[in-house]
Amino acid sequence: MEVKEFETYDIYYDPEGDFLEITLGIPPEKSYADEIEPGIFISKDEETDKTFAVGILSFKKRCHILSKILKRMNIDFPLNITCS
Repeated sequence: MEVKEFETYDIYYDPEGDFLEITLGIPPEKSYADEIEPGIFISKDEETDKTFAVGILSFKKRCHILSKILKRMNIDFPLNITCS
């Protein structure tokens, strides 16, 4: 399976809600989100069904899961995100 790379990335973190979202590439006009595990969401293009974003609730408690999710989705993310 081919590893996906993107030219642009957007990282959003809400400290009050402890929610991290990473958007890969340019978001489509129409999309939907699936909760793939409790508190873990992936957003997909409604037309192509391609994943373009990953969101994690309670990120500080489980920041380690981000790299596992991206790897499982074959997404090459150029940064390491850690929490303290």
